[in-house]
Amino acid sequence: MDRRVVVTGMGVCAPNGTGLEAFASALGSGRSGIRFEPELKALSFGCQIAGKPLFDETHLNKYFKPVQQRGLLASGLVYGVMAGVDAWEDAGLGMDAEEPDWDSGVIFGTGLLGVDKLRESIYHVDAGQVRRLGSTAVSQTMASGISAYLGGMLGCGNQVSTNSSACSTGAEAVLMAWERIRNGAALRMLAGSCSDSGPYIWGGFDAMRILPRNFNDDPASASRPMSATAAGFVPGSGAGALLLESLESALDREAPIYAEVLGGSVNCGGQRAGGSMTAPNSLAVQRCITQALEIAGVHPWEVDTINGHLTATGKDVEEIANWSKALGRKGPDFPYVNSFKGTLGHCLAAAGSIECVASLLQMKEGTLFGNVNCEDLHPDIVPWANPDRIPQKPLSFTPNILAKASFGFGDVNACIIFKRFTP
Repeated sequence: MDRRVVVTGMGVCAPNGTGLEAFASALGSGRSGIRFEPELKALSFGCQIAGKPLFDETHLNKYFKPVQQRGLLASGLVYGVMAGVDAWEDAGLGMDAEEPDWDSGVIFGTGLLGVDKLRESIYHVDAGQVRRLGSTAVSQTMASGISAYLGGMLGCGNQVSTNSSACSTGAEAVLMAWERIRNGAALRMLAGSCSDSGPYIWGGFDAMRILPRNFNDDPASASRPMSATAAGFVPGSGAGALLLESLESALDREAPIYAEVLGGSVNCGGQRAGGSMTAPNSLAVQRCITQALEIAGVHPWEVDTINGHLTATGKDVEEIANWSKALGRKGPDFPYVNSFKGTLGHCLAAAGSIECVASLLQMKEGTLFGNVNCEDLHPDIVPWANPDRIPQKPLSFTPNILAKASFGFGDVNACIIFKRFTP
């Protein structure tokens, strides 16, 4: 049916701000959500810092009844519910209908869910205390627990499902939702992703020695995308959510419209030609970008803003080179490019959705958010992109065509093309 699809609601639970207003303020001021975590020091982690959302019990009570909070250990589920409900309400949708909303669904991804709850459950089982698991052990530890929670809270009767593709999970969820609406299978889809906090999520990365170890006394300076002194990604967590809707439905409801989703692409490099479990196949990355543009009907010269994956590792230079080759643009002709990981850290499965929200806030605010901790731009990036295309501070600029990409473990890629909405 090829329906036009727009974003009519957003929600976020991020390390540097919960809720759109707090999040936008933090991005605009460059305020970091990366902090020292005493628990990681006690567990002898090399990297003892992380990005973790902060909120109090009063805020939690807005989303969960006291009985639901008993035994609630799945931090990613909490983050996802907060972001998802906020996006739903931001779109002007209600939650009190007695019948299922057959036209609305949920695709909300995650990597692992409820690791702390799973750990608690294993201890009870090993101790012969199965009855102490409680009634929420399954719903908190199954990957689809987050979509199931949201689907029930919102009364969605269309597809309610969970996807998982490592760091590209959030971007992939948005594209899956876009495709379902575009094809006429739904009018509205809540799309997003979440990631748990804590040592059982972050420990494997610390063991791989790909996290920075020399910034435990200076957390805000640790995550350095595109910097010559980048020392590895800082682990993060949280959730982002976008309410996608057919343009016709949005106009009928007189809903606010943040942007139009023109399309996108997902692919895999097959762990060939330099690609591996942890490294991207550059040809696949370039192909993902060019296919996203083709599907969206956008010429490479029309892209004025890139929000990259750019994790503050040695692969940042390669990513900028891939963008340049895919777009056929370099030097002063390169689009503006930014990474939000300087203040968020790398929120893993939640990264794509949180960064989609941040990207579209730039259209709403008429501001291009700056790159934090990139004052010493890596010299190998300069041949591909002029330094003035990588702003350090916010610019008064409203993106028109924005490309958002996420690349994940397993050599998987996703790229979305957003457009500032014009009727």
